[in-house]
Amino acid sequence: MDKYISVPEVDEKSLLYAILGFLWLNFIWELYLSIRQHAVYRDAKEVPAELKGMLKEETFSKARLYSLDKSSFSIYKETLQMIISTAFILYFGFFHFWKLSKTALVAMGFEGNNEILQSMMFGLFTNIFSTIISLPFSIYNTFVLEEKFGFNKQTCGFFIKDKIKAFVVGQIIMLPLFAAVVKIVQVGGEYFFLYLWLFAMMVTFFLLTVYPDYIAPLFDKYTALPEGELRTRIEELASNLKFPLYELYVVEGSKRSVHSNAYFYGFFKKKRIVLFDTLLKDYTPINKEGSSEKKSDDESEEKETLKKEIEQEEDKKEDSSTKEDDAKGCNNDEVIAVLGHELGHWKLNHVLKNIIIMQVNLFMIFLVFGILLRYQSMYRAFGFMDEQPILIGFFIVGQFIFSPYNAVLGFFLTVLSRRFEFQADAFATKLGHAEALGAALIKLNSDNLGFPVNDPLYSMWHHSHPPLLERLNALKKTA
Repeated sequence: MDKYISVPEVDEKSLLYAILGFLWLNFIWELYLSIRQHAVYRDAKEVPAELKGMLKEETFSKARLYSLDKSSFSIYKETLQMIISTAFILYFGFFHFWKLSKTALVAMGFEGNNEILQSMMFGLFTNIFSTIISLPFSIYNTFVLEEKFGFNKQTCGFFIKDKIKAFVVGQIIMLPLFAAVVKIVQVGGEYFFLYLWLFAMMVTFFLLTVYPDYIAPLFDKYTALPEGELRTRIEELASNLKFPLYELYVVEGSKRSVHSNAYFYGFFKKKRIVLFDTLLKDYTPINKEGSSEKKSDDESEEKETLKKEIEQEEDKKEDSSTKEDDAKGCNNDEVIAVLGHELGHWKLNHVLKNIIIMQVNLFMIFLVFGILLRYQSMYRAFGFMDEQPILIGFFIVGQFIFSPYNAVLGFFLTVLSRRFEFQADAFATKLGHAEALGAALIKLNSDNLGFPVNDPLYSMWHHSHPPLLERLNALKKTA
């Protein structure tokens, strides 16, 4: 690449301050938008006229308080993280972690000049650092914020186990990828960026293939949706649309949270649909387990008695819960309407379009990385005066050099995503599900305590899914 494209060297301090300047400019813009939206949460105290009679006053008030708390937490979190990131850059965090990784390798008896091993060790240390920094925010969000409004279902033990499992799985996946990136650059010659892009495509499709079957089940339990009216109607919908439905799963998301969702995944003729159990109004995991799983012969009567006692206590709590809680989840018509929307994304090739955009974006990143691989000013700006580690260069390009590009691209992807959502809603409407989809959107918004009033500028920049009122208005027009 150096033969064809030459980038003039600049003063490393000027480059560093330019990077920090944009990061802070972007942060101030995001903060301004958040403050505007926070003011909406504070001042909008009446149910919008379009939702009168469909959204309860108490639900609206609870959603407003939930959104206020989330907004305040987000502002403090983003501010603190920006300060930490600035300190990390100014005090050459990458450089110190790179030195630490070399010291650790030598202490373990490895060669200190092995860039592949050092890159993997560097990745491990930076991931540990990121996990430690983010952990207090995650704990507060789960056990204070989500707990306060009745969304959290995780115990402390489940949370710890889940975090450890996620970290271990993450390192198993990422560290070999770091090693592969370094190796490809070392042996790829002048057009290594092209080989990196091809490798990234293969990894992306591989992970999309194995994640649902081998990685996701490590964190959540997936069970085939039992036979019945809902399964029959979903299979009929898939058949009418020629959607190659391979399996239909329910995931027990209620062990983590009462938030609900639905999605599909898979390639070619083996596509799966996944429904969160919290989405289904009449779904009962206990009944499902009783019909699909045999109890082990060695299960003691004492354990069975204890289990029944726990279930009885839970039944008492459920009996004393509000009618609003009893109404959570969607009925069969509403679930079919939601799936009509999701399958609309497939029918309209939205998934394929997003994959193409992602691959073009990756190619751009690797191309610029190829141009700047030996750009001395970039490394010196981050404290590397005598060496130019490949992985460090990749991180700097991806995280900092591309920051302006990522901000602009993110906005256009948000606009495109909103367009896709309207198109999928229109597709479900053509199938005859406009009324049920509207009811489902209102119910899911209520169940998840979504606030239906938004600042237009904040919404335009952040909401990849159109706000509730916009979707309902569009449904009426389409119908």
